[in-house]
Amino acid sequence: MSFPAEAASSRMLGASNVTEGPPGSNLVLQPAWDYLRQNHHDLLRSPLFPVVLSVSTYFFLVGVYTTLDLLAPVWPGLNRYRLHPDRPVTWSGIGTTLGVTIYNHLLYIFPSAVGQWLWRPPTPLPRQAPTLWEFSLGILGCMMVFDFQYYLWHLLHHRIPWLYRTFHAVHHEYRRPFSLVTQYLSGWELVSVGFWVTVDPVLLRCHCLTTWGFMLFNVYVSTEDHCGYDFPWSMHNLVPFGLWGGAPKHDAHHRWPATNFAPFFSHWDQLLGTHMVPPTSEHSCDSDAKE
Repeated sequence: MSFPAEAASSRMLGASNVTEGPPGSNLVLQPAWDYLRQNHHDLLRSPLFPVVLSVSTYFFLVGVYTTLDLLAPVWPGLNRYRLHPDRPVTWSGIGTTLGVTIYNHLLYIFPSAVGQWLWRPPTPLPRQAPTLWEFSLGILGCMMVFDFQYYLWHLLHHRIPWLYRTFHAVHHEYRRPFSLVTQYLSGWELVSVGFWVTVDPVLLRCHCLTTWGFMLFNVYVSTEDHCGYDFPWSMHNLVPFGLWGGAPKHDAHHRWPATNFAPFFSHWDQLLGTHMVPPTSEHSCDSDAKE
């Protein structure tokens, strides 16, 4: 699950969400928003800004995780957080996944960025920042909508053999994912998932700052889901009651593909019978298409 929403500046309408927040919540983001508008006005209005923001964030995150992958075999304190400490990430795997990622960016992301730059009007920057309440609810709303959309898309691409073989199978070549597997995708998956990340903030009439926040959060969660680590600060360890999916459950999805389809939360999987808590033992999965 994984497109970084390069096309995602949406036509941000400048209108804040209608929900009012607690008193004083409008003071939190306004100074930062004023600074950004006054000092980086042209950059923020550029149709290329969301492309640069999302792509640079993605490569920064996978760069950090890949460095950890290469250090883990000789750093026992780090290796104990890996979901598969006995299966180190190889240079061959890094090269293959990075090659597909670069290919997809050149073939799909770069042309779409050029198209936005040529034909899209500059992004309007409203004077008023969203309140912290509006910002948080906007991101949560986008997450809930995207979570449902991707659950259905993902489920269909596993239940319909032609869709799986034609579009989604490439992502499952790695049964024990690492961060660069995040965008080891077919072009159709890249474009279709990115479409929802682009459209959802428009449907919810999010402030552009909220839209960019959702973009960054989506990139972060997608990368964390595939990273292969179970850190104490990982999202699934911070969200209570097992409501979050996270890296262990998505890792289980790659090994047992009929489970854990949702990208963020676990409620759709629990309600529709596709939820699985991964076993702690490594003995349940013997062979891998790729390591």
